Amino acid sequence: MATSAALLQALLLLGLLGPAAAAGARRAAVVCAGSACYTAHAGKLSAAEAQLHCSRNGGNLATVRTEAEAWHVQRALAQLLQSEAGLEARNRKFWIGLQREKGKCLDPRLPLKGFSWVGGGEDTLFTNWHKEVRNSCTSRRCVSLQLPLSPQPQAGSLPKWSEGPCGSPSIPVSNIEGFVCKFSFKGMCQPLALGGPGRINYTTPFQATSSSLEVVPFASVATVACGEGDHGQEQHFLCREKAPGVFDWGSSGPLCVRPGLVCSFNNGGCQQDCFEGGEDSFRCGCRPGFRLRDDLVTCESRNPCSSGPCTGVATCVQGSHQEDFECQCPPGYQLDASQRGCVDVDECQTSRCPQECVNVPGGFRCECWVGYEPDGRGDGACRDVDECAPGRSPCAQECTNTAGSFHCSCAEGYVPAGEDGAQCQDLDECADPGRGLCDGLCLNTEGSFRCGCLPGWELGADGVSCAPGPTPAPVASSGPPQGEDAGDGAAQGVASAPRASPTRAPEGASAEAMATKGPSLAPNYPITLAALDVQAPSGPPGVRMEPSTRHPRATAGRGENSDEDFTAKHSDEGTDGQKLLLFYILGTVVAILLLLALALGLLVYRRRRAKKHEEKEKKPQNTADSYSWAPERAEGRASENQYSPTPGTDC
Repeated sequence: MATSAALLQALLLLGLLGPAAAAGARRAAVVCAGSACYTAHAGKLSAAEAQLHCSRNGGNLATVRTEAEAWHVQRALAQLLQSEAGLEARNRKFWIGLQREKGKCLDPRLPLKGFSWVGGGEDTLFTNWHKEVRNSCTSRRCVSLQLPLSPQPQAGSLPKWSEGPCGSPSIPVSNIEGFVCKFSFKGMCQPLALGGPGRINYTTPFQATSSSLEVVPFASVATVACGEGDHGQEQHFLCREKAPGVFDWGSSGPLCVRPGLVCSFNNGGCQQDCFEGGEDSFRCGCRPGFRLRDDLVTCESRNPCSSGPCTGVATCVQGSHQEDFECQCPPGYQLDASQRGCVDVDECQTSRCPQECVNVPGGFRCECWVGYEPDGRGDGACRDVDECAPGRSPCAQECTNTAGSFHCSCAEGYVPAGEDGAQCQDLDECADPGRGLCDGLCLNTEGSFRCGCLPGWELGADGVSCAPGPTPAPVASSGPPQGEDAGDGAAQGVASAPRASPTRAPEGASAEAMATKGPSLAPNYPITLAALDVQAPSGPPGVRMEPSTRHPRATAGRGENSDEDFTAKHSDEGTDGQKLLLFYILGTVVAILLLLALALGLLVYRRRRAKKHEEKEKKPQNTADSYSWAPERAEGRASENQYSPTPGTDC
């Protein structure tokens, strides 16, 4: 009864899926091992199209998390190369399910370099990169297996991983020849055994067909035709779950048994030992350490872990009664709900790191915030990075280190500049007259300023205020100069002329009031360096002006000099300044007069020319002006006219 029910399920499954499978199935190489099947397909598709093809049948692009998986994929590709001879002569690449999304950058510290499996997760126990992964965050990147690949698996011939563009439906990657899919199942059935001539064809849930599978995935249908040729009677079997974790076909004993062949044909269909009996009978047996399964054909180890009940990174440990087992997980993992597999433990939930914690499969790692670095002790502790250390400071002038950061500042007399404020530029203290830094002239210097005074005034001891300088006595003259002496005397008079004060004190004003009165120039009048050098010399010998960020300082170089010496020296310098000023004024006046004379001469010339033109237009014209007069001839030489009448005769 159970066999009939299984057969009915198989027929129904074929009736529902048969037409769809025939319409959409593609030729593929299939390898099944453990709890998964791998299919290799030929076709120039983008990574997205390949993933779509796998997902339509219930799978994903293949993962290669372990070396065992790498060998399974290699075997599937080897089968495909044998069936597709055209692929052997070309440089071949096949998509697998390892990709990195746009905006996610390379992480060289991780085994997968920032890539992740399309089915989820970044865990792996195996990598096989072909070359250094390209550091690019601006586009999506996908990984393919790079061949050549030998038809038969050989040691050290596993295909390398190569990353590159993922392609698009309109523009696929040129050297991509196909892709590999992976399909995971809850269990597998052992292949059916033939005790006589016949053939078996398996149709998997992912629409692949094969006549030779090491294990057959759950829900697959087996079509058995006994006898030779294509006219044998067909039987259908369904791989089903008999009990939790136990899968079989619902049949017992070898199939297609023919009398007289017994153990001589395919070992009677037995997996290990075949024992012949009387009257063309036989039975299957198992070697020591194994026991016969319920199908009476295959054997299983008496060790419950021999069937690999634990999945993923979980390991099977046999129990004390030798019939039970337990799955155990490595550090950083814990058993899942099925107690057969392991899931990663997020250690960062307990905040084991002083600053930043990053969970990774099977563990975690500590990272430091921006502005900090590991202290080197290996316990995840971080220390502040001194950005202001010599050779590392990003500031132009002053750098102040803070916890996890830094601060740039400028020296007095400068202001911050630049987008980040790390640069400094000079502050022009003289640009704002309202600040009242100087009573007279203000000269901006690099990082500071200094004050000055107009000719005839001198800088006070505070380096800011201006006071009238001493006026030298005029040179007395007994009479008008004559000749050469007169010229010298005039020159001396100009040189020794007293300096005009910017302000004139009224009669009766005291000398003290005169001394405290400043120059008429507006306070803090800005001046360039050249102007100051001409109009306001640095001062008499013995007086030095020092630049300052706040107030200039004037210091006396010789304290022993008498007031008379200082007054005489200052008077000479003032006289020289007046001479130079008078020379500039006279030169300017002469230049203006020359320009006026040139303009006047040009005006007179143009007026005269215009007047002549007007007179010529107003003069009356005579009709005879167009003719020329002939000269008169002498009367005696004139020829007589034969027609003229003779005097005294009638006409």
